Amino acid sequence: MNRDQIEGGIRNIRGRGRSAIGALTGRPRPQLEGAYEQVAGVAQSTYGRVQERAERLHRDGRDFAGDAAERGRRFRDDASERGRALRDDVVQRGRRYGREVNDRGHAVYARAEENKGATLALIAAAAFGLGWALSRRR
Repeated sequence: MNRDQIEGGIRNIRGRGRSAIGALTGRPRPQLEGAYEQVAGVAQSTYGRVQERAERLHRDGRDFAGDAAERGRRFRDDASERGRALRDDVVQRGRRYGREVNDRGHAVYARAEENKGATLALIAAAAFGLGWALSRRR
């Protein structure tokens, strides 16, 4: 409870008392003043409740925004970590494949060096076949 709620409740009770005294004595002025005090007390108490509710909503909204920001930071950090892991994996695979291609290229080169005549005949046959396939007069 805040100050307005407490003061509004006291004012409402005081107005009821004043209205009751005015009714007992038969005087209309204290009755009217009491009714006014009651209405003012209820209004002040209601204002206090609304103010308290607004403060609670503000606090909840601030907490919600803080939680959302923290989740966003965690999501960003997680995505960054996963991205780094993927990058490292791709780099590692690229190096492995590069070594494998290099090794196979050296093996092909070594075989070609061992069999120069067969390699030359194979290249000539491939060139002739390609030339024949691409020529317009067949």
